[in-house]
Amino acid sequence: MEYAILGKTGFRVSKIGLGGAPLGGDFGETTDETVTHVIDSALDFGINFIDTAPLYGRGESERRIGKALKGKRGDVILASKAIMRGDPYSYDNTIKSVEDSLRRLQTDYIDLIQLHELEQTTYEQAVNETLPAFRKLKEQGKVRAIGVNAGDLELLMPFLREDLVDTIQTYAKYTLVDYTAKDELLPLAKEKNIGVIHGSPLAMGILADRPAPFLRNNKVMLEEAERRMAQLDFLRKSEPNGLVEPALRFSLTCPDIAITLVGTTSVKSLDLNTGYCDGRGLSDEEMKKVIGLFPGQRLF
Repeated sequence: MEYAILGKTGFRVSKIGLGGAPLGGDFGETTDETVTHVIDSALDFGINFIDTAPLYGRGESERRIGKALKGKRGDVILASKAIMRGDPYSYDNTIKSVEDSLRRLQTDYIDLIQLHELEQTTYEQAVNETLPAFRKLKEQGKVRAIGVNAGDLELLMPFLREDLVDTIQTYAKYTLVDYTAKDELLPLAKEKNIGVIHGSPLAMGILADRPAPFLRNNKVMLEEAERRMAQLDFLRKSEPNGLVEPALRFSLTCPDIAITLVGTTSVKSLDLNTGYCDGRGLSDEEMKKVIGLFPGQRLF
């Protein structure tokens, strides 16, 4: 297992983290027992970072994680988010969201609290209401570090430029088919010592040959993804879903990404993915070829 320091938080984190959406049942039914088994196995594999949110399973992910971590809370860096999609990002709602998360997680502190889905609010509300609420909670010892989350890189940039947070989290923006995070976001985060968490290294399942169901109606994007995948055939292994390993190694070995998140309810899959967190990336020749294929070209 490889470890890194999560920016200015100072947290020593496993470079592969466990994403909480599948643990809430967002990608198929699961059980408390399965989640406990996955989390126990993750700890055994050396994973010490778990990321969740109230949105995942409408609280079920947090509840199950809290149950699984009984007696083991000190073994992990636990991250969650605020607030639940559909609720205003007001100061009071933010406080309530975090208090509810603490209760579901059965803990008196969250290591990293993140504003979830910047797309659902405005910069002004985030800066004037949500972040001040986070800072109040930090003063109270209920959270230890503060971050923001968004899929749209442009929404994250002001928080980096103005040094407003400890971490940022994005998804599918440093993958084999879309690595636009490398242009501005990653260099600026490095300059500011803001930790970067990267989700969906398989580009919403595209790089596993299993695009997420919610992508089915986006035919133009899927056609473009197929075109890009064809150009990546030189990375394919002989086994099925042959781009999973190179895709994970691509993100896991990026020096400017502290944590790459993988979400699963399968211990077998988690074991396989964790095996790629050994410091070995693409060869220099492969890396040069990949980076030359789609420079500056967003997919999502």
